[in-house]
Amino acid sequence: IFYTNLGSRKAQQLSQNPFAAMCFYWEPLDRQVRIEGRVVAVDAKQADEYFESRPFKSKIGAWASRQSQRLDHQNTLLKEIARQAARYMAKDVPRPPFWSGYCLVPNYYEFWQRGEYRLHKRHCYRLDENGQWRTELLYP
Repeated sequence: IFYTNLGSRKAQQLSQNPFAAMCFYWEPLDRQVRIEGRVVAVDAKQADEYFESRPFKSKIGAWASRQSQRLDHQNTLLKEIARQAARYMAKDVPRPPFWSGYCLVPNYYEFWQRGEYRLHKRHCYRLDENGQWRTELLYP
């Protein structure tokens, strides 16, 4: 699950093509995991709960940022942060209506382990049309 401004470039792309991939690399272990699948919006209750768990300044940042939009000067953002902080100084900061989350629902996992001479080990799990996970080895 990840959260974003619904006006961001990422959210706009997901509205056009609701599929994504995530890749997590652990250099000290020479391993990575890639996950692919369909992306679905989280419900308002889940987005509200997550937003509530964030620190005050992070909440203010969500209100102040026009994520992925052109910013003329850093001071513009800083002024908006100050304005939003003053607006919510003595009260709870609600989740902005333009901010929510997405859940990547996996249909593919790939586990990679670095090998000598680039002979890496790759093992994947694919969700087939019957909803069963199938496993296979891949060439490096």
